[in-house]
Amino acid sequence: MAHRPSRYRYGAWREGPDPLASPFDVREAVERLGREMLGGRNVREALRELLRRGVGDRPGLDALREQLRRRREELRRRGNLGGAVDRARAQLDQALALERDQLASEDGDDARFAELELDTLPDSVASAMQALQPYQWHSDEARQIYEQINEGLRNEVMQQQFAGLRDALQNPDPAAMQQIRDMMADLNSLLAAHARGEDTTDQFREFMDEHGEFFPENPKDVDELIDQLARRQAETERLMRSLTEEQREELRSLMQQALQDADFASQMSQLRDNLRALRPGMMRGPGMRSTGSEPLGYGEATGVMGELSDLESLERQLAQNDFGSTLDDIDVDALERQLGSGAVAELDALRELEAQLQQQGWLRREGDRLHLTPKALRQLGEVTLRRIFANLDAHRAGDHDDQRAGAADERTGAFLPWRFGVERPIDAVRTATNAVLRRASGEDEPMLQPEDFVVAETESRTQAAVALCVDLSFSMVQQERWEPMKQTALALAHLVDSRFRQDALQIIGFNLAARPLTALELAEVEPEWVQGTNLEHALLLAGRHVRRFASAEPVVLVVTDGEPTAHLLGGDPWFEYPPSPECIRATVAQVDALSRYGATLNFFRLGDDPGLARFMDAIARRAGGRVFAPSVDRLGEYVVADYLRSRRR
Repeated sequence: MAHRPSRYRYGAWREGPDPLASPFDVREAVERLGREMLGGRNVREALRELLRRGVGDRPGLDALREQLRRRREELRRRGNLGGAVDRARAQLDQALALERDQLASEDGDDARFAELELDTLPDSVASAMQALQPYQWHSDEARQIYEQINEGLRNEVMQQQFAGLRDALQNPDPAAMQQIRDMMADLNSLLAAHARGEDTTDQFREFMDEHGEFFPENPKDVDELIDQLARRQAETERLMRSLTEEQREELRSLMQQALQDADFASQMSQLRDNLRALRPGMMRGPGMRSTGSEPLGYGEATGVMGELSDLESLERQLAQNDFGSTLDDIDVDALERQLGSGAVAELDALRELEAQLQQQGWLRREGDRLHLTPKALRQLGEVTLRRIFANLDAHRAGDHDDQRAGAADERTGAFLPWRFGVERPIDAVRTATNAVLRRASGEDEPMLQPEDFVVAETESRTQAAVALCVDLSFSMVQQERWEPMKQTALALAHLVDSRFRQDALQIIGFNLAARPLTALELAEVEPEWVQGTNLEHALLLAGRHVRRFASAEPVVLVVTDGEPTAHLLGGDPWFEYPPSPECIRATVAQVDALSRYGATLNFFRLGDDPGLARFMDAIARRAGGRVFAPSVDRLGEYVVADYLRSRRR
C-alpha cells in the first residue's frame, strides 16, 4: 500500500497570542496582591504592581512597555530624518546635470552666460533653489525636475497637515488651489475666534458644511478639530527638533519657498501660530536622533514623528503612574497599530484578570477605592500560615504540626438544616436516618436529597483571650520589618479563625497612639510618618480585651522594634525622646496591671537596639513573661508557636 503524504504541517504559532496559553491563575494573583499589600502598598498600588509584572508565565504591562521600547528603536533605525533635504539635493543635482549637458550642446553667449550662472550657485540647497527662481532653463526635462522639487515638497507639507488634500493636490487646477486657500483663510478665522473665547458653534458648522471634504476624520466640534491639527503640527515641530541646525534651516527655507510659490506661506504661518497658542503643551515633545541611512521624505519623516508620539503616549498609559489611571485609559487602537493584535490580546487578558478579581469576590470597590474582601484575607492568611508551619517543620519546633481544629464547640443536642456554605460539620448519622425515613414512603426515591442533610448545632466556648500588639511605627518600614509583622498577624488571625474559633483574638496596632484593628484593616493599613511607640496605650487596650472574657486564658503578645517613646498624658498621646521616666513608669504600670490579672505577657523584639533589649528583659522578668529575639524571616514561626504553647498551658 503506497504511503500517502500527510496533509498537515506543524510549526510554532506565529499569528497573534498563543491560543493554548494558560489563563491567569487568579489565586496566585491574589497571593501576589497580598504580598504587595503586606509590604506597605495599598490595594490600588498592589494591583498596579500586579498588572505591571503579570502573573506566572503571562506577561504584564512591563512586557508591553519593553515591546514599545524595541519599536522605538526600530523607528530610530528606519531612515534618515533629514532625507527631505537630501532628496531635494539629489533632484537638484540631477536637474543641474541635465541643464549643463544641454548648455554644452549649444553655441552662443547665452549658453556660456548660463553656465557661468550655474557655476556660481550657492552650496546650500535652499539658497540654490531660490537663486534659480528667475533662471531661464534651456532643458525642459531639467526645468520639470526643478519644479517637481517645490511641488513635491509643497504637496507633502499640505497633505501632512490636512489629510483630505491628496486628491486636490494631485490634480492641481486654479479652482482647486483657490478652494484650498479659501479653506485655510476660513480655518484661521475660526481658530482666531475660538482663541478669543467667542461661541464658534455656528461658525464651526458652516465651516464643516463648506470644507468638510478636507477633514475625513469628521471632527465633532472645534476642540476636536484643533486637537487633530495640533497633533500634526506637533509632528512637524518634533521633526525640526530632530534635525541638525543646518538641516533645520535648509528644510525650513525649502518649505517656505514651496509654499510661497502657491501663496500658502502666510496662511500656513498663521495656522502654526494659532495652534501654538491654542495647544502650547502639544508642541514641546523632544526630538529624536535617527541612525538609519535611507533618506526619508518629509511626509515619511513626520509619519515617524507621529508614530513616536503614539509610542510615548502608550508608554505613559501603560505605566499607570497617573492618579486614578486604569487599563481603560489605554488606547487600544494605537496599541494594535504599534504592536499588533497579540499585544491587544494580552491587554484584554489583564483586563479580564482585574474583572475576575472583583467578580469572584477577591476585591470590592467602594467609590474610587478598592478593598480586599474577607475571602481574599482568608486566602492570604491560609497561605502565610501554611508557610509558617512548613518552616516550623523544618526547624522541628515542637508539635505544631497537629492539624486538628483544637477543642471543638460544644453540641447543644439540636440539629439544623444544612445549607451550602455552612462551616459546621454534617451529622452523618442523623442525615442517613432522614434519608431512610423519607425512602420508606416510596421505592423510586433517590438515596439522598439535599433536605436530608443536617448539621449539629453547637455553642461556642471561649478558651483563650489573645491580644496581639503590633508596632506600626515608621521604623518598622525603614528596617523592612513591616511585611513580616503583617504576615505574622494575619497568619495568627487565620489560625484562630479556622482552628480555634472558640478563642478571642484582638489585633492592636500602635505608633504614637494605639487602636484595635480587624485582620482586614491591618492588611490595608499603610505606613504613617509619625514618631512615637506608645506601648502603654497598646497594653491598656490589651487589658480591656482580655478582661471581657473572664473565663478565658489571657494571653498578650507584643511585637516591636523600639523602646517606648510615647504615653498618654491627660488622655492624649505625648511623644518624648529619649524616653522620659514618666513614659517608662506609665508603661510599667500597664505591665503590672496585666501581670496581676494573670495574663501571659511575651515580647518579640526585632532588631539589636541595646536600650530596647534592656527594657524588654526588665519588664519580662517583672511580669514573669519571656522575650524572644527572632530574625524577621522567622517572626511568624515564633509568634504562632508561642500562641500554641500558651493554649496548651
